[in-house]
Amino acid sequence: MDEPKGGPQGRKAGARKQPRKVSPRYLENAALHYLKRYAATVGQLKRVLLRKVDQSLRFHGGDRAEALGWVDALAEKLIRNGLINDQAYAETKAHALRASGRSARVIAQKLRMKGVAEDVVADKLAQATAEVSEESAARIWARKKRLGPFRRDPLSRKAHRERDLAALARAGFSFSTAKKIIDGEPE
Repeated sequence: MDEPKGGPQGRKAGARKQPRKVSPRYLENAALHYLKRYAATVGQLKRVLLRKVDQSLRFHGGDRAEALGWVDALAEKLIRNGLINDQAYAETKAHALRASGRSARVIAQKLRMKGVAEDVVADKLAQATAEVSEESAARIWARKKRLGPFRRDPLSRKAHRERDLAALARAGFSFSTAKKIIDGEPE
């Protein structure tokens, strides 16, 4: 028996798979599948689900307001059941970013982009900064990027001073902190 042109599903090569029709059950399954793979905030999960809703509505049609209600109800249910927790996400993310040498500015920006509330960002950033100071984070970043005193060739340190200061500034550290790290000793 001949197979339809374009593959086993009858689609032409390069054709996009049609989106599934959204329903509360479909959205819940999609959300649980997403949360199995990624830690997420409420805002992130809603963005993912709304993309699915919009794709489905473009193809199948339907009422967007009804679908938005399903997304909001699902988000509330997941929060109630403890599957989404912006506080825990922000705490984990802030501590991980700080330990990897990220500045307070970068951490705050990343958390805001993920949809974490401003008061939660400030609280979790304060906790992370209490454990690892801005200067310690800058030192970690300089060591990772081999800047200033961490350069392989200590003789090239002076020649690259301005470039190293700029690299720390782009990483979100203040000029005084960057200067202290770049002009300082390795430890």
